[in-house]
Amino acid sequence: MTASGKIRAGMGGWTFEPWETSFYPEKLAKAKQLQYASRQVPTIEVNGTYYSSFKPNTFAKWASEAPEGFVFSLKGNRFVTNRRVLAEAGESMMRFLESGVSELGEKLGPILWQFAPTKKFDAKDFGAFLSLLPEKQDGVPLHHAVEVRNPSFVVPEFVALARKHNVAIVYADHATYPAIADVTGDFVYARLQTGHDEIATCYPPSALDAWAARARLWAGGKAPGDLPLAAPDEPALVKPRDVFIYFITSGKVHAPHGAMAFMERVG
Repeated sequence: MTASGKIRAGMGGWTFEPWETSFYPEKLAKAKQLQYASRQVPTIEVNGTYYSSFKPNTFAKWASEAPEGFVFSLKGNRFVTNRRVLAEAGESMMRFLESGVSELGEKLGPILWQFAPTKKFDAKDFGAFLSLLPEKQDGVPLHHAVEVRNPSFVVPEFVALARKHNVAIVYADHATYPAIADVTGDFVYARLQTGHDEIATCYPPSALDAWAARARLWAGGKAPGDLPLAAPDEPALVKPRDVFIYFITSGKVHAPHGAMAFMERVG
């Protein structure tokens, strides 16, 4: 076992009009944007899979354009999570997973299941949802993360459920969403959503320093002491974990530069 997991930082997607002048080289063809972006950061979170369905050849094309060692995080389709009874999500879940995500092979990273702010914690129903999450798809290992946005989830019972199913709870650095830093899976997933377009690195240097320090702690199996926990009396098992950090939403104009500056700090 290594002493530390691998730390990766990236942004959401690779198609964003302001990036054509703030990030991509001048006159770079849109068809070359993924090829370029995947060589500047080691991971990208794909938002499009939340809204739309893609075919196997699309996933295969993404994999072929990204370099060895690159990892895609995929948002699970909204039809899986935007429902009153989560226990009934099985058919939609398999439709998404069977759409060709396994074509990414070793470049398939975490699958992010995102829930609406109106979705409240129901231990029985949420536990049933977590039970539906498969460990593999077409022989490719699957790693699951959940991002919840209702304060009712800030309870030890939610942490215990996530740990039982080896699912990571996403840490959201957000103005209004609940912040839950409990480590519950074999990896750590954080979404940094309080950046600013006026800052060249999305987050100020001091904040990047702080997040880099937290990521190193997570990677080494420890927990940052300055982030809120839902189950402070039930610490996670100390072991190395891979860490995924994404610069999302606020400050998106310079999100790629935030990820790059972050990687300079941990690299």
